[in-house]
Amino acid sequence: MSESLKGQWLCSLAMVLVGSTVVVSKIIGQDIEPFFATVLRHAAALPVFLFLMWRTGARFPRVSGRDALLLVVQAAAGSVGYSVLLIQGVNLSSAADAGIVAGTLPAASALFAAVLLGERPGIRLVVSIALATVGVMAVAMAPDAGAQAPMRLQGIALVLGAIACEAVFILANKRLSQPVPALALSTWMCAGGLLMSALPAWLAQQASPSVLSTSALAGVAYYAWVPTVAGFLLWYAGSAKTSGARASLATVWLPVSALLLSALVLGEPIHTWQWMGLGCVLLAMLLAVPGKVSPEKV
Repeated sequence: MSESLKGQWLCSLAMVLVGSTVVVSKIIGQDIEPFFATVLRHAAALPVFLFLMWRTGARFPRVSGRDALLLVVQAAAGSVGYSVLLIQGVNLSSAADAGIVAGTLPAASALFAAVLLGERPGIRLVVSIALATVGVMAVAMAPDAGAQAPMRLQGIALVLGAIACEAVFILANKRLSQPVPALALSTWMCAGGLLMSALPAWLAQQASPSVLSTSALAGVAYYAWVPTVAGFLLWYAGSAKTSGARASLATVWLPVSALLLSALVLGEPIHTWQWMGLGCVLLAMLLAVPGKVSPEKV
């Protein structure tokens, strides 16, 4: 197998782990308030990132005031907003629904780039955004939602908010005047997420203390050490070996992982309209891949 394909497989495994965050968010959110869960997650992951920086001799680069502000925006959106809104959204809808909606990230990023940055999307991205919208509509307008329809729609809206936060994270990263090494960036995001979620978590705990059940704490530990730390290592190890197009293709595993794990772990049924929504989202993600992937020998 070529190094490029090895890299694509590593990126794919990273996306499978990211997809599992949708399922574990459902488990966490049943007992732990979202901001408090975010604090616990970052508190568990930060020592690992600091150890990796010490072990590898990595250093934090000096950044300008503008870049420091962008890093704060990134941490607020990607480390806090995404996590809190995803946990809340998954607990109002199903993990299967949330996983499919989460797969619209590439299309959402393209839409935000066009609206906020004035970038002109090509025909592929326009079709991608349209397909992603159809996919979300197929999930949101489920014919058998019944009395749970208003709550499901609220949950799906919150998951879309989480995806919007992640899109802002991606766009802010692209606007940095100088690239920040991956390990340093991840450590910064983890520390920033911990600091920004601490006060809301404390206030939430005063109002309604969370139940620190074994399953919820295990979910937080998994979220911190597997998708957050191991997912980061797999993604950057893989992306270093392969092209950007192949790495982007790996993102199709995110909604697939979330949908299948919601059935296997949580026992959620998968309906026809969810498969239809997944199909539209996968097509949207493929169309959003930049450039073409050239065939390689394995």
